Amino acid sequence: MNVIEKQSGAAFKLKNGQKLKVIDPQGEQVSDMVLFNAEDTREKISSGKTLDFEENILITRGDHLWSNRSNKMMEILEDTNGRNDFLLAPCSPETFKIMYGNSDYHPSCFENLYTNLAKFDIEPDDIPTAFNIFMNVQFQPDGKLSVDPPMSKAGDHVIFKAKMDLIVGLTACSAEDSNGGSFKPIHYEILD
Repeated sequence: MNVIEKQSGAAFKLKNGQKLKVIDPQGEQVSDMVLFNAEDTREKISSGKTLDFEENILITRGDHLWSNRSNKMMEILEDTNGRNDFLLAPCSPETFKIMYGNSDYHPSCFENLYTNLAKFDIEPDDIPTAFNIFMNVQFQPDGKLSVDPPMSKAGDHVIFKAKMDLIVGLTACSAEDSNGGSFKPIHYEILD
């Protein structure tokens, strides 16, 4: 079992056919995930292509995560929570300045992704919109969005199967609103 401490991140390789199990050990904690083709990091996870090809904005069990080159990167095999987000970008220093009115330093998923992915020569401008595991974004008929506390309970998990060799970036999200006002760790396992 691998532990991502609260408000931090990790990056690792996942081989084609391997499974990634992302676990919310305490409940109500979001995990931002980005994917890159391990052979060519210019190919990366795409929110637009995924929402397009899956014809849904609620991505869950049975769906695929697609790349900017229209290739399947992962398949979702299990999802015990069933609520994830693929609309909102990883929180960043600007998120806290613009949305929270906080100009002081604040840990962010954007920083945790690019600092951990740097060992794979992935730079800040390479970070795409993340697949936000367990994130509860609600939308009204008029299109208004709200970020509500995650519905995930302790032990909820999502199992993904890699459809190509991947570089994965994963966080324990740092945004107060995304996590019901508190920060907790995320666990993950790589399964063959």
